[in-house]
Amino acid sequence: MRRFYVFGFLLLMAFDTLAQLSFKLAGNHALPVAADLAWLLRVFGAPWIYGALVGYLGAFFTWMSLLKHAPIGPAFAASHLEVISVMLLSVWLFHEPLTVPRVLGAVAIVAGIVCLGLAESDEAEHATANGAGAGPG
Repeated sequence: MRRFYVFGFLLLMAFDTLAQLSFKLAGNHALPVAADLAWLLRVFGAPWIYGALVGYLGAFFTWMSLLKHAPIGPAFAASHLEVISVMLLSVWLFHEPLTVPRVLGAVAIVAGIVCLGLAESDEAEHATANGAGAGPG
């Protein structure tokens, strides 16, 4: 089951990262922004807008599959790992600065996921030790 989680969350992160970076690339391609038909044609003429669509659809179906099995707390937190991957790839692709607040934010995200994962595993161990499935009174 652990392999399912690891593969699933890596796939979710990949789809979410594809969607976010594709939107950024499509937006750059469609500049300058204007509320007219020419702008819409630039947006939908950019191949990256379709990468964003594939990313969002892939992320949705991956997320739905993960929710069937994963504990919701750690799963929800881990689903935000794309924030870190997008930040790191944006440094490389878009020459965005990697600042101390961004790095601290990434560390906080990872720390939160680790804490939720540990809490969930402690809870599962406690439930196993006390007889899983035994309800109150």
